Amino acid sequence: MGFWSRLLGNEQTPKASYQSRGGGVVINTPEELQQALLGGMESQAGVSVTPDSAMRVAAVYACVRIISGAVANLPLDIKKRVDDRTRLDASDSAIWNTMRRRPNKWQKPAQFKRMMQAHVLLRGNAFAVKVKNTRGEVQALIPLHPDRVEVRQLPDLSLEFVWTRQDGGKVAYKQDEVLHLMGLSLDGIRGVSPITFARETIGLSLAMETHGASLFKNGAKVSGFLKHPSKLGEEGLENLRASLEDFRSGGAREGKDMVLEEGMEYTRMAMTQEDAQWIESRKFSRSDIAMFFGVPPHMIGDTEKSTSWGTGIEQQSQGFVTYTLEDHLTMWEEGLTTDCITDPKVYATFNRNALVRGDLKARWESYTKGLQWGVYSPNKVLEMEDENPRDGGDVYYDPPNTAGGQDGDGANEPAQTS
Repeated sequence: MGFWSRLLGNEQTPKASYQSRGGGVVINTPEELQQALLGGMESQAGVSVTPDSAMRVAAVYACVRIISGAVANLPLDIKKRVDDRTRLDASDSAIWNTMRRRPNKWQKPAQFKRMMQAHVLLRGNAFAVKVKNTRGEVQALIPLHPDRVEVRQLPDLSLEFVWTRQDGGKVAYKQDEVLHLMGLSLDGIRGVSPITFARETIGLSLAMETHGASLFKNGAKVSGFLKHPSKLGEEGLENLRASLEDFRSGGAREGKDMVLEEGMEYTRMAMTQEDAQWIESRKFSRSDIAMFFGVPPHMIGDTEKSTSWGTGIEQQSQGFVTYTLEDHLTMWEEGLTTDCITDPKVYATFNRNALVRGDLKARWESYTKGLQWGVYSPNKVLEMEDENPRDGGDVYYDPPNTAGGQDGDGANEPAQTS
């Protein structure tokens, strides 16, 4: 059976490729069945938390957007080892064209990487079927929705990926047919998602969003009751109810005092927002979610408190790169190198220097030190800035204050040219 017929059922040529859950969620255990019947993992706050509902929380959306955006925007290089010291761009390899030009027929590289990274963050796993040419090189990657993929470990310890099509049919792929990106894992087969362990925090945040919306919809007034010294007739009761509804409608009356007649008294039944510390609870929830994803609070708009990563924005941003982003970049590099490249001399690597692309001062200070210490040539700097080389620019200077020639002469003279 051909690749496309396996992927799309009886269709011989692809007419559409579905990125949504489509046919539903694969259910393998009683716990997964219970979650499906409840509409997700129900938190103690009484709110069902799913990857899709979690994205309605601003802090979750911001964390997913920041991490997946950083992975999508970093240049992904495909390099080839010529010898122990020399590396060249492997632009003639099929995987270079796949990851730098067109992963599949409908996605661009940044879109593909952003979507796959979001799958890892929200569901712990990302899957893509490898389309190979006659030489066994990967020329396209077809993403599969994680909710419709079941991972099995066979008796020989290899993995099998069973995907449920739109029509309910199942397709089994061998381990070497699928690119599997996996985050933190407890069994080495499937990754776990922060959504699973942050269920209570996210559920509380969703419940507070609902509470706040309902509160302001009703004029931001707490519930209570009116006490009348005698008995109201039906007409008086209707007039009072209409008057109260008009008062609670907000608008120009918002914050005004309510006038009570005939000795009526108003008794409060619920705590105020200040008593419940509603705003403070939302701030705590926001910081808690940022902690689960490993994103500094200032990057999602919480600038009130410093973190143990440093007191300055620069130190906190560097901590994000070192302790959070590096983990995801390594996952991508190992996944592509292991699963999609057959040549042992070719490997995938992200150009981390692009992280300081927006910091012009830091970038040029780095270039200056690289030139002074003979690490870069002028043409290498021009290459990194996407500029054309100049004549005589392939020169490397000796480091200052060191013996570059006999008796220290010519320490700052050109040492060699390439």
